[in-house]
Amino acid sequence: MPSTLRSDAVASTLNHLLATEEKQDLVAAFAEAGVDMAGDYPVELSAAELAERTKDIIMSVSREGGDLLYLLARAVRARTVVEFGTSFGISTLYLASAVRDNGGGRVITTELQQDKARSAQENFAAAGLADLIDLRLGDARETLRDLPGPVDLLLLDGWLDLRLPILDVVEPRLRSGALVIVDDIDLDIGRGFYQDFLDRINDPAGGYLSMRLPVHQGVQVCLKLG
Repeated sequence: MPSTLRSDAVASTLNHLLATEEKQDLVAAFAEAGVDMAGDYPVELSAAELAERTKDIIMSVSREGGDLLYLLARAVRARTVVEFGTSFGISTLYLASAVRDNGGGRVITTELQQDKARSAQENFAAAGLADLIDLRLGDARETLRDLPGPVDLLLLDGWLDLRLPILDVVEPRLRSGALVIVDDIDLDIGRGFYQDFLDRINDPAGGYLSMRLPVHQGVQVCLKLG
């Protein structure tokens, strides 16, 4: 964990959340929620139905992934950050810590499930970062349409099939030099959801430079060109 996080309320909150996440048996938790992680992605379920079924499951970045988010947000001096997929707020706290240490700004994040959103708000308050975070409840395809610009960094960490549509929503607000970070790029659920996304960002005419980093289940880092 970056040294700036080690001795404050952020570190305490993150350590508690990450320890809880690491104790989960994700396969069993998803099975109990009626989602077979070894089978096909349940395309018959809406995002809202999936969110409701999995409301008690912590789905977030790894410790190493969180440190990477903090580092990258500091590197681009991010002041306006947008996140798709709050869950219990782990990645949000890493991003808000970076914004704080960059001199202030705003992390705009969105969560579909109201119980998770409520828990995330409690975690933001416990970490002392609530004043830097704008948590929007609802479908990200709608909640992220109204954004201040320019956006310095976009994290895509919500439902896999919605990541390209969310990029479409936020992309007009991305500044030249902004980063788009995609977590779990190597996650194979048998539906090829990422191929369209990868085709888009790797297209020479698409306006991005992109590379995969071997962090946890893969992180794709994309640089928005001018």
